Amino acid sequence: MNTSTYTVVGMTCGHCVNSVTEEVTQVPGISDVDVDLATGGLTVSSDAEIDDAAIRAAVEEAGYSVASR
Repeated sequence: MNTSTYTVVGMTCGHCVNSVTEEVTQVPGISDVDVDLATGGLTVSSDAEIDDAAIRAAVEEAGYSVASR
C-alpha cells in the first residue's frame, strides 16, 4: 500500500472537504482518501504508484490548490 500526504489550501467548510474527496476519489487507483478540514491535510492511499500530478489536478478541479512541499 502506498500513501501520500498533501496540504490543500483554501478549504473553509465541510462542503470543501466533500468536493476534494469526490474529485480525488475519481483518480484511477486511489483506494482511500482522508481530508482534514482543520489542518488542510489530504492523505491518499493506493495499491499502485500514486500519481502526484493527477492528485494535484483533482484538487484543482475541486477549486483548491495543493501547497508546495
